[in-house]
Amino acid sequence: MSGFLFALLAVFVAGIGARDQLLVAALAARHGMRPMALVVALLCVLASGALAAAMAGLALPKMGPIQRQIFAALALGLAGIEMLFARKTRIPDEPTHSLGAFALVLFAQQLLDAARFLIFAIAVATAAHVPAALGGMLGGAGVVSAGWLASDQLLSRNLAPLRRVVGALLLALAVWLGISAR
Repeated sequence: MSGFLFALLAVFVAGIGARDQLLVAALAARHGMRPMALVVALLCVLASGALAAAMAGLALPKMGPIQRQIFAALALGLAGIEMLFARKTRIPDEPTHSLGAFALVLFAQQLLDAARFLIFAIAVATAAHVPAALGGMLGGAGVVSAGWLASDQLLSRNLAPLRRVVGALLLALAVWLGISAR
């Protein structure tokens, strides 16, 4: 249960102002709040979260407690670095109304973002990839839903400083976790 809650909270916090949230917000602001766009975004969240947890599930049987802690520290560090170097995201112009193109871009952005690294890290650290996946997917669903619902407010703010602070905290946590693994 702790893997579920940690992943839910971590992914939600890490997802504030993330590229996937801003892309969903931009699409909703430009083309209206199309329900199918939200459905596509939610499906991408489910697929990318499941993939992150599946990778953790494949790695778990080969790891002991110290290796799990080191892998979790590495994944947290990658998430922190990704967030630390956050900048105001340029929203691409959408030349079409294609949900397929939107899904492809959104899924590609999610593959190596901080939220999926966090799902992997929590799944490995807790040795419970299914609860971490479910929590991470629920947190990610909340993030893209918030982007869809509050697109104008989200796009009018520069959330990069907040992302840098969270990234620094994740990096510090990764260093502490890595040092304590010895």
